[in-house]
Amino acid sequence: MTVLHLEVLVEEYSAKVALDNLLPKILPSDVEFELHSFQGKSDLLKKLPQRLKGYRSWLPDDWRIVVLCDRDNDDCQDLKKSLEDYAILSGFTTKSSTSSQQFTVLNRIAIEELEAWFLGDATAICQAYPKIAKSFATQQRYRYPDAIKGGTWEALETLLKGKGYHQGGLNKVEAARTISEYMQPQNNQSPSFQCFNAGIQAFFRE
Repeated sequence: MTVLHLEVLVEEYSAKVALDNLLPKILPSDVEFELHSFQGKSDLLKKLPQRLKGYRSWLPDDWRIVVLCDRDNDDCQDLKKSLEDYAILSGFTTKSSTSSQQFTVLNRIAIEELEAWFLGDATAICQAYPKIAKSFATQQRYRYPDAIKGGTWEALETLLKGKGYHQGGLNKVEAARTISEYMQPQNNQSPSFQCFNAGIQAFFRE
């Protein structure tokens, strides 16, 4: 079955803005997508079961669903199990629940937050904010984006403010839009981004 469309559910508007720029770099040119943002992670998780049940009643055979949320301080395995359970109880197959190459729902988690994906592409950050030296990525705090302690958005804010950007505090939507414009998916050093990217690619190996 050829996949022609993705329905992508994200927890907040900054993620929608980022994926608006990133998905065309990841998807085959003939695949369309629509992004749906929620009012935060708790809103997404609260509404997800009903949203999936709705999809189950009408989703075309050549459409697929992607759910993306931040890990934050949650246990990653517990959060992933919740997402998987919602999909399976709604009658969908997920990438993790089947040994078949054909599945309908892809659940992915940004660790610990979406900003780790931005920090995973040092070149994109430097292109978006030219005062920042690419060598920042070799500093201990930024070397492993998914392992940053104390919040990845705080780490990004510190980096940008240190060079005179976002002096009033990190504007997450503006940063997401600006950095993602320059991001190259194949170069990203965030393991959770690469897991997301690989999951998307798996839709097209059916």
